[in-house]
Amino acid sequence: MSASVPARREVVTLRPEITRALMDQTGLDDAALTRLVHAFYDQTRRDPLLGPIFAERISDWGPHLDRMVAFWSSVALMTGRYHGSPMRAHLSLPVEKAHFDRWLDLFSQTARETCPPEGAAHMIERAERIAASIHGNIIDRRDGYGCSSTPPDLRLA
Repeated sequence: MSASVPARREVVTLRPEITRALMDQTGLDDAALTRLVHAFYDQTRRDPLLGPIFAERISDWGPHLDRMVAFWSSVALMTGRYHGSPMRAHLSLPVEKAHFDRWLDLFSQTARETCPPEGAAHMIERAERIAASIHGNIIDRRDGYGCSSTPPDLRLA
């Protein structure tokens, strides 16, 4: 007798072939993304640097967590479930490089703890790109577009 492998739940997606291929490559699915997002924000909310920023802006965490699962599903599995403007939501935040570094540290740690190795690497790579993009746009907005004196640390080695 062979050990049974639990079936993965189907993911709602606009691109079923691409999503299925990414799920197969990374071991990620909605359940894994939900675990990651919830565990990450549990850490973030308790973090002395990041927690206050979130506490000032989010009072009802349920909808925010649902939106973040949809966001990461779109980013990691190309599902097209997220419909929003993450750049606009972040441009006015009082954040500096240290905030992005801490966010990436917590996200990377949580991804490694909650996802299969291939899935964690996939999520971390995307998180690094997103953080660099948002950080760069915040600096450009503050300094005047194209005048950023401090390029974001892409951390892609």
